[in-house]
Amino acid sequence: MTRPLPLAVTLGDPAGVGPELVAEIRSRSEELGLPPFVVVGDGAQGFTPGAPDRASAQFARQSLEQALAMVLDGECRGVVTGPVSKSGIAAIDAGFVGQTEFCADACGVERDAAVMMLAGPSLRTVPMTVHCSLSEVPSRLSHDLIVHRTRIVARAMHTDFGIANPRIAIAGLNPHAGEDGRMGREEIDIIAPAIVTLRAEGIDATGPHPADTLFAPHKRSTYDVAIAMYHDQALVPLKTLDFDEGVNVTLGLPIVRTSPDHGTAFDIAGKGIARPDAMIAAIRMAGEIAARRAALA
Repeated sequence: MTRPLPLAVTLGDPAGVGPELVAEIRSRSEELGLPPFVVVGDGAQGFTPGAPDRASAQFARQSLEQALAMVLDGECRGVVTGPVSKSGIAAIDAGFVGQTEFCADACGVERDAAVMMLAGPSLRTVPMTVHCSLSEVPSRLSHDLIVHRTRIVARAMHTDFGIANPRIAIAGLNPHAGEDGRMGREEIDIIAPAIVTLRAEGIDATGPHPADTLFAPHKRSTYDVAIAMYHDQALVPLKTLDFDEGVNVTLGLPIVRTSPDHGTAFDIAGKGIARPDAMIAAIRMAGEIAARRAALA
């Protein structure tokens, strides 16, 4: 049997917890049964844990760029990105928004088509809007945005997670999903019509659901993925339920990309107390997705 290509794993910002997590995982990879991977940016000596600077940000950006090139050139079958400081890289690259957008640009994919999913043992959730202020969310939401990004989610649930007919629960924006317009009309004017369009295409989308009950245990068993309207509506329940095993997966790309769903943790870097669970989960999930895509090819 041909051994599969390795994954490319970046360290992220070398002043954060990425290097120590990857070092621990690499030493235990056989014990953990992880897919083969190579470390990109494996020369992070000289950086001080907990003390990020321009050099560490540059290292993180270059490592990400190199890892993506290795995947796009066919040397690796997916990329797992370590945590970076968005503000740190933005200080040296004004166009940098986040690793998701950077990956989309490298792949020649429109940024709206690169969809961030947070996946853990208890929940999968997708924020419809991501890195913007809460005050901007209503103006960013549209019928076309919800339909476009939910189509990508539905397709990826099949190709990447092996669910042929995924059940997709779509949250409302306002308290109590707007209460028939008494607390806002986004559900009536934007979200519900988008759901009608999706259902007409054969996608099993339901809602708009009140977000305050959507993530309760008895509700989570009724869907395969939840679509939230903004960043914290999606990430708060995921990090509450699966903080140590949450994985950030970028859907809609021609390549596989995952990342641990935690930050650089500069405050604990170098102290030997950072848990590797989320990075382990990200490497394992990238291998599983790559294998499913290969089987469908």
